[in-house]
Amino acid sequence: MSSRQSMTFQEALDIVESLPEFQQDDLVDIVQRRRVERRRELLAENIKEARAEYARGEFTRGSVDDLMKDLTEGEPIRELGI
Repeated sequence: MSSRQSMTFQEALDIVESLPEFQQDDLVDIVQRRRVERRRELLAENIKEARAEYARGEFTRGSVDDLMKDLTEGEPIRELGI
């Protein structure tokens, strides 16, 4: 199967199940680590963006009550992707 062809989820599972158990364990560890790293990258991107917004004056401070009011009456908060 070439890298340009798509693989179904079931095909991927079949390939993983054909691996020896120790390689399946290694694969699970690798996937988990990559997911954690991706979440870290997304968090770092969000922090960088928030700092830039704050520096441009697009970020305001307030109390929890202010936040709750903005959440119920204001614009929707964008997804953090975490």
